[in-house]
Amino acid sequence: MKRLLGVLVAAAACLWLSAVVAGQGISFFSKPNIADIFKPVVGSGAAYEQQSTDQKRPASQLEMTVVGKEMTPNGEGYWMEVGHMDPKGGAMMYTKMLVTKDFQFTKIVFQQPGQPAMEMPFDPTEKNRNRMKDEMAKWQQVGTETITVPAGTFSCAHWKKDDGTDEVWTSDKVTPMAMVKQVGKNNSMVLTKIITGATDHITGPVTPFDPKAFMQQRQKPQ
Repeated sequence: MKRLLGVLVAAAACLWLSAVVAGQGISFFSKPNIADIFKPVVGSGAAYEQQSTDQKRPASQLEMTVVGKEMTPNGEGYWMEVGHMDPKGGAMMYTKMLVTKDFQFTKIVFQQPGQPAMEMPFDPTEKNRNRMKDEMAKWQQVGTETITVPAGTFSCAHWKKDDGTDEVWTSDKVTPMAMVKQVGKNNSMVLTKIITGATDHITGPVTPFDPKAFMQQRQKPQ
């Protein structure tokens, strides 16, 4: 799921300062496209369980919610928050991204447990935009299926990646990314709960991103 989220959520990977592709609008595509699964509803979201193919690694928990709206230079934006369990301390770490419905990112704010929130600049290059376009084009809708996961039974669109390394099932009953189930080469993910009444987990003042301070935060015991 890490790779799929890197593509669809893009800046969420900045939670750990990973180098991933940057977001770009879905207007590039005339055919059904996997980027169209972004369906933000403020106060709603989804919880997932991720499992690596490496059985030595325990399952981890992931949450995606929409916690607010704000105007951007590109129109109305949604604050999408992603929470992921820290494998070291077991606490949830959060990032939120201000993203428009056509999937353009404006701001990224992240916060580690017990640490101040930081805002990172986000200005995707043309190279990253083109990479996003190319990555999206590798996904094809191959049909519809009804599947059952811990959160219930859903009628889903079934998507596969051209190289056969990943597939995902999506439903418009799930927000913000519509994902119900994902199976990849190295990991899998299933929807465990629909979240309602979602609120912002990032608290306190937000400071500009400081790489030195970030590294010091990462070295502190949780």
